[in-house]
Amino acid sequence: MKALITAGGHGTRLRPITHTQNKHLIPIANKIMLQYALEYAAEAGIREAGIIINAGDTSIQNVFEDGNQFGLEITYIPQDAPLGLAHVVKISQDFIGDDSFVFYLGDNILVGGIKHFIDDFTKNGTNCHLVLSKVSDPNRFGVAEIEGGRILSIEEKPDYPKSNLAVTGIYVYDSTIFEAVNNIEPSARGELEISDAHQYLLNKGYSVSYSEITGWWKDTGKPSDLLEANRLVLDSIKHKKLGIVDEHSTISGRVQFGGNSKVINSTIRGPVILGENTKIENSYVGPYTSIGKDCVIKNSELEFSILMNGCTIEDIQRRIEASLLGNDVVIRRTQKKPVTHRIMVGDQSRIEIE
Repeated sequence: MKALITAGGHGTRLRPITHTQNKHLIPIANKIMLQYALEYAAEAGIREAGIIINAGDTSIQNVFEDGNQFGLEITYIPQDAPLGLAHVVKISQDFIGDDSFVFYLGDNILVGGIKHFIDDFTKNGTNCHLVLSKVSDPNRFGVAEIEGGRILSIEEKPDYPKSNLAVTGIYVYDSTIFEAVNNIEPSARGELEISDAHQYLLNKGYSVSYSEITGWWKDTGKPSDLLEANRLVLDSIKHKKLGIVDEHSTISGRVQFGGNSKVINSTIRGPVILGENTKIENSYVGPYTSIGKDCVIKNSELEFSILMNGCTIEDIQRRIEASLLGNDVVIRRTQKKPVTHRIMVGDQSRIEIE
C-alpha cells in the first residue's frame, strides 16, 4: 500500500496568505497542514508516499525532504497545471505501479486518521473505496447516490444533489483506477474529474465500496474552514507547560506552552497553543487560538484566531477574533500624531474597522 498526497494548486480562496506560501504549509494548531496527512499515512503502516507539487515549487520539498522524519520515503511528483484530481492520479501511474494506494487530499483534516478506511478497503476486497461524510452543502462536493448500501452514482458538484453524502478527499484504490483516469474526457471546466473516474468504474461493473465518517472532517479550502479545523484540533490537545507564567497571570483550560514562552500579567483560557519564544503581556488570549513562535501579544485581547510565526499585536483596544494572520504581521496602535489608520496590505487582503 502506497500513499498519494496532493500539495499543489494555488489556494486562491486563502489569499493573500497563499500569495507568499503554499497553502499546505499553513499551520493548524501550530502544526503544518500537510504534516497531518504524512502522519496519517505513517500511522497506517505506509512506507512510500508520493506528494503532488506545483511544477517548479520546491517549498514542500524544502520542509519535508525525503520523509525520513516520518518513517516515509517521499517521492515528489510535479504537476504542470491544475487539471483535475483524476489527472493527479494519471500522472502518478509510474510511481504507483501495480500497488494499491490511498489517495489523500493534503488540505483535509480529520479525527482518527485513515488506517480504518484502508482496513475497510482490504476487508471488502473492492477495486475502489470511497470515504463519505454528511454535509450541509453537498453541491460543493462530489455527491454519492446510495441505495441498499451500494453506491449507484457519483456526481460532481451537482445543482440538485441526490443525497447529502459528500465524497471526502480520501480514496483507496487498486490499479484499476488507472483504466478509468486514462479513458475519461475533460469536463466542461477542462479538468479530469475524479467523480467521472468513479462513475466509469461503476459503469464498467467494478466494485466500489464506501465508509462513512462518524467523527469530524474538514476540507480547509476557506479561511473559515481553517479556523474551524484549528478549533477541532485544539479540542483534543493536552495541557503542557514548558514556558514561564508569572504570579499575576491566570491560566484555565488546556494550554500548550512552547519552550521559552512567557505569560506576564495575563489571562489565557484554553484550549490555546503558544509557540516557542512567544510572549503574552498584559493581555487576554481566549479559547481556540493558535499562536506561532516568536510572537508578541501586548496590551491586547485575542480569541478564536490563528497567528503564524513572528506576529506582533500591541495596544489594540478591541478584541481581535476569528482572524488569520500570516508570518511577521504587525498590528499596533499608533503613537504618532495625527492619530489615523495607517494600513499596508497586499492583494486580496480583508480588514474590518469600526
